[in-house]
Amino acid sequence: MRAVIQRVSSASVTVDGQVTGAIGPGLLVLLGVGRHDTEQDAEALAQKIIELRVFQDEAGKMNLSLRDTGGSLLVVSQFTLYGDTRKGRRPSFDLAAPPDQARRLYEHFVEAARRLGVRVETGVFQAMMSVSLVNEGPVTFLVETRDPSRSGG
Repeated sequence: MRAVIQRVSSASVTVDGQVTGAIGPGLLVLLGVGRHDTEQDAEALAQKIIELRVFQDEAGKMNLSLRDTGGSLLVVSQFTLYGDTRKGRRPSFDLAAPPDQARRLYEHFVEAARRLGVRVETGVFQAMMSVSLVNEGPVTFLVETRDPSRSGG
């Protein structure tokens, strides 16, 4: 699995003019599911993101996690994170999970994060979404469950 996480003071996702998820301080998670990903990947990634120390402490150092700050997650499905642009001009999505598998693992990730005690808001899987955010820092990280240099995801 791949996630682009952004530390935000606020973020929201809108589908057909309706806000489907909104958070205050926390993390926006753009989540991509690869064809070789498993439920264990979803659980490990949720825990990693929630425990990642990317928020500032009193000394101004990135030393606090989402759990430490009581922040929220806004999770948005993003299959294009598995777009391979190395050849030609059209991205290849061969490494992205098929829609049924991606939906199941996306939902498993969301439930895993909720079980870890974090407030989670979401977009709508496979919908055309508009995402708004105020990135604090800016702080943005790419987090993966597998070594991207290995073949197979």
